[in-house]
Amino acid sequence: MPTNFDRRSFLGLAGLGVGAAALAACGGPSTANPGSSSAPADLDFSGVKPAASIDFWTNHPGQSQDVEKSIIDKFQAKFPGIKVNLVTAGANYEEIAQKFQTTQAAKTGLPALVVLSDVWWFRYFSNGNIIPLDGLVKQLDIKIDDFQKSLVSDYQYGGKQWALPYGRSTPLFYYNKDHFKAAGLPDRAPSTWEEFAEWAPKLKAASGAQYAYMYPALAGYAGWTLQNNLWGWGGGWSKDWDITCDSTESVTALQWVQDSIYKDKWAGVSSKDAGDDFAAGIASATISSTGSLLGILKSAKFNVGVGFLPGGPMVTSGVCPTGGAGLGIPSGISKEEQLAAATFLKFMTEPENTAAFSAATGYMPTRVSADMTAVLAKTPQIKTAMDQLAVTRVQDNARVFLPGADQEMAKAAAKIMTQQGDVKATMTDLKKTLDGIYTKDVKPKLKS
Repeated sequence: MPTNFDRRSFLGLAGLGVGAAALAACGGPSTANPGSSSAPADLDFSGVKPAASIDFWTNHPGQSQDVEKSIIDKFQAKFPGIKVNLVTAGANYEEIAQKFQTTQAAKTGLPALVVLSDVWWFRYFSNGNIIPLDGLVKQLDIKIDDFQKSLVSDYQYGGKQWALPYGRSTPLFYYNKDHFKAAGLPDRAPSTWEEFAEWAPKLKAASGAQYAYMYPALAGYAGWTLQNNLWGWGGGWSKDWDITCDSTESVTALQWVQDSIYKDKWAGVSSKDAGDDFAAGIASATISSTGSLLGILKSAKFNVGVGFLPGGPMVTSGVCPTGGAGLGIPSGISKEEQLAAATFLKFMTEPENTAAFSAATGYMPTRVSADMTAVLAKTPQIKTAMDQLAVTRVQDNARVFLPGADQEMAKAAAKIMTQQGDVKATMTDLKKTLDGIYTKDVKPKLKS
């Protein structure tokens, strides 16, 4: 496959230095809208009056329905002329994406503002389903420079802004402090997976838990969290547009994962939600989103510790992906609805509301100026997620830009982790599938 684009130049970060470029997470490739040879011009909203009522489609990431309602109530008090209808459009990112796609095809019933996950926003952009926000950002004076650069850059393409960050997260390593203490282990996350493998037998013996570690449910973004293991062993789902899931390094990483389940027998695979299993005491440790933090802290009857993701034998730092969702505005609605949506979008992402959303969910604050003092005093664990942002890594193209690839990765992970399938053969088959998706659905839209 060709590797003829530079992600850093795509994000417009060339002038920001190596550190800023390293922070950029899941920036998009060089593509064009179907049938378009250049980026669309900014939309003109001069003389447009905001619509009186709009729908906000959300899956309430991080159990955020209550805080979303609270922010909407505050918005209504400030902007009584714009009614925001909170619509539960799905239980997760996939369901809301499917509903949005179905509505696009029907060309009726579109929302004015919609939650876009890290693996879905790019196809909306490439299909012309969302508008660039730049004209609205200028007209409404949205302070783009005050957003965390590594988060707002995720939605930039060709010098334009296609969404704004909302429920943004990294995976965190969660551990049962009581179990660790009983096993005589240090009160911290392991530095590497090899170190945790040394700890695992002690944890099982001392804690009485069924597992020392619980892998996240395969339907719950296995492709996201397994990047940590792949990167630690020097592999990955892909390198630029080259699919590398069948490389020696990637196969070795996933063989280690399989061995931890079947050979060494200290790890399990969650059937539904690893965070819930961990909070119930079934496992002594797990990896889960920062968006699960508040729920885990509330449910667990033990002392919960959090830490950075472990490294591997080849790479010990920069092995954590970012993820989560942003907010975008559909193209197939009226300018009046788009302006009303942008007015609400600005309000939703103001520093005060960003801090409130973070306090209620555990997601990272998206604004630099958000005052997190009170939040961190109550939930100091959130600071670990904020600190880990400095050592995150750009997600593999294969996961975030190939339509349906995340589901294919989950199927492959299931074969390896729940059916004890041959790792090399499974990854060889996955490579063929991902290559096919790239050739059919992505390559034709890449600029030469």
